[in-house]
Order: sequence, then C-alpha cells, then structure tokens
Amino acid sequence: MTSTVAPPPPAPASAPSQSPSLSETFRDYVDRVRGGDVGSLPAVLGLLVLTAVFSLLRPEAFTNAFNFSNLIHQSAAVIVIAMGLVFVLLLGEIDLSAGYTGGTSAAVMGIVVTNRGLPWWLALLAALVTGAFIGFCIGTLVSRLGIPSFVVTLAAFLGLQGVMLKLIGEGGTIAIRDDVLLAVNNDDLPIWMGWLLFVLVVGGYAAHSLRRAQGRRADGLQSEAMAVVVAKVLLLAVLLGAATAYLSTERSRNPAVTSLKGVPIVVVVLIALLLGLTFLLTRTAFGRHVYAVGGNAEAARRAGINVARIRLSCFIMCSTMAAVGGLMLASRDNSISPTTGGAETLLYAVGAAVIGGTSLFGGKGRIVDAILGGLVIGVIINGMRLLNQPSSVVYMVTGAVLLVAASVDAISRRRAMATGRV
Repeated sequence: MTSTVAPPPPAPASAPSQSPSLSETFRDYVDRVRGGDVGSLPAVLGLLVLTAVFSLLRPEAFTNAFNFSNLIHQSAAVIVIAMGLVFVLLLGEIDLSAGYTGGTSAAVMGIVVTNRGLPWWLALLAALVTGAFIGFCIGTLVSRLGIPSFVVTLAAFLGLQGVMLKLIGEGGTIAIRDDVLLAVNNDDLPIWMGWLLFVLVVGGYAAHSLRRAQGRRADGLQSEAMAVVVAKVLLLAVLLGAATAYLSTERSRNPAVTSLKGVPIVVVVLIALLLGLTFLLTRTAFGRHVYAVGGNAEAARRAGINVARIRLSCFIMCSTMAAVGGLMLASRDNSISPTTGGAETLLYAVGAAVIGGTSLFGGKGRIVDAILGGLVIGVIINGMRLLNQPSSVVYMVTGAVLLVAASVDAISRRRAMATGRV
C-alpha cells in the first residue's frame, strides 16, 4: 500500500518592503554622513552660510533682484564647464585646458557668425565640433598612448592660447552681433513662461520621485518614506517659486528705458543640461561604465568594459561642454578676445565641481554638483566685489574654500574606507 505525502504548503508571497519612517530615514542619513558619504552637504551648507553673511553685510546690494539675476548670468559659464569636468573627474583624471577649449570654440563661432556672416546655428555647430575635436585629440593621447592627463591638458592649455591668438590676433576681438547668441546669456523669458517652467520642473520632479518610490516598493526594495518625498517636493516648490516670483519683479534701474524682469533664458539651458547629462550618467550603460572605470579601472577592464573608449568619450564630453561654456562667455561679454576662457575661468570650474561634491579620486560625483559648486563660487566672487574687496582677497578666499572642499573629500573618502562604504 502506497502512502501519499501531502505536498508542502505554498510559501507565502513576500510582502513588499515597507517605507522607513521619518526618524529611520534621518538616522540612516546621519549614519551615512558619519560613514563618509557627505555628498553635497558641505556645498549646501557653504552656500547657505555665504548667502546669509553677504545678505547681512550688504543687504541693499546683495539681495536685490538685479544682483540675483546678475549672479546667475555670471555663474552660467563656470557651471557649464564644470558639468563637463565632472565626466573627467569621475575617472580620476583632470582637464586643465577646458577654459581655453571654450575660448577657442567661441573664437571659431565668432569667425563663422561675424566674419563670415553665416547663420547662428551653423556657428554654434562649428563651435561644438571644435570642442569635440579638441576633446578627441586629448582623449586619444590619454587613453591610447597612456600620457598622463595632467601633461596632455597642460600642453593643450598652452597650445590653445596660441591658437586663439592666431585666430583673433594680438589684442584683437571678435564682436558678437547675432541676436540669438546674445540672448542666451543676457535676455529673460516672458513672465508667463518663467512660471510655466516652474510648473514643469516641480511637476516633473514630483512625478519622477513618486514613480521611483512606488516602483521600488513594487519590487520589494526599500524606498524613501512618502513624507520625505513630499517634503522634498514642497521644499523645491518653495525655493523655485520664491526665485521665480523675485525674478519676475522689475529690476531695471531705469524701467522707462529698459525693462528687466523674468527668469533668465540661460536657466532653461542649465536645466536642460542638468536633466540630459544626469540621465546619461544614471540611466544608461555608458554612465554605469564611467562610474565603474572611475571606481576601479582594472576591475572594469576585467568585467569587459572598454576602458580606453570610456576615457576617450569622457574627454570628448568635457571639451564639448567647454564649447557650450565658451558660448556663455561670448554671449555675456558680447565678444571674444584672446583672454576668453582664460585667467581664472578653468580654476573656478574645477573648484565648482570639487566644492559641489565631485571627488578628485574618481568614482563619485553628480552633474548637480557642478551647479551647487558654481553657485558657491559665484556667491563668493559676487559678494566680495560688492564689499569692494580687491582681487587678491577674492582669490585667497576662493582658494581657501577649494582647499576646504578638497580636504573634506579626502577625509570623507578615508572615513568611507574605514567603515567599509567604499
């Protein structure tokens, strides 16, 4: 007689992971900071402190709408160049030529649109191609021949100054008269369009955050508490709403002659670059490979990643973004000279990326770091000039802030290694 064995009861379906409470989320964040994962916290704190200090010292000048808009225009080129440098810094490399790459690309754009009289879009395309070609040459020497990026980009830093002198001439300038190019970093959106931009940004961020949290819960993964998601959306809405309302007020010193109100057009460019480049780094195989190579190039190579191609691509991306930064400089100054992109432009851009939270050791950084760091640099320069401080003091303070940021990066990395978070 055969006995039948009852089949085992079916395993209960795994319940989806519950969202942590607010207190658990806060404790987890504190633990991550203590473990060395500080992210952009130093940049945010620095920005808040600097803004408060300059607002107290020069409330009538620093906090008015005209200076707020001017701060955005002044910081735009540095932020864009820093966005490109993030790609190179993620690999643990450096590009010392990014400033003059932007200047050279801008000079080519000026020759095409002003000297040749061709359309603005063709001039812009020529500038982007110039930047990409410079990045291709630098990337090839670094990735294929193995020459240290410091040496290659230092040579390019020197050589591109000669190229600019050749294109523009000793002491010469190329004027930019095209209305479209000038509008990029000078003009403002209509007020209604600024508010439309506000709704799109806040609404898009809210939809993305909610969809991400719901998707993680559906997959059984831990997600942010819904209260945290709502708090982030509300904070963003308050900050952007206040900025949009402030920029929508009349800020011209002579409204009867020229009216100045509305969100600067360059903000649209910065938001588009932020979204596009962030998607590239976080949602594509290319982005994952960049972080992998920056974290451990040998491990990435053994995993089948073409390390040389990733390095080449990042230098091309960096120089192409530098070309966009050159457009910002030319638009703001209404001209290109042999000093465009030179002097402190590169140093401020590197400082912006590092101050924002991008690691000099590679493998850690985000595009938003460039915006945060660029705003910190911009606030320092803007505030110091309003206090009538000489350039020597501005350089010393900026250098000190950069040194502090690099120190925080090194200390946090050491702490992360000690706690096993790397």
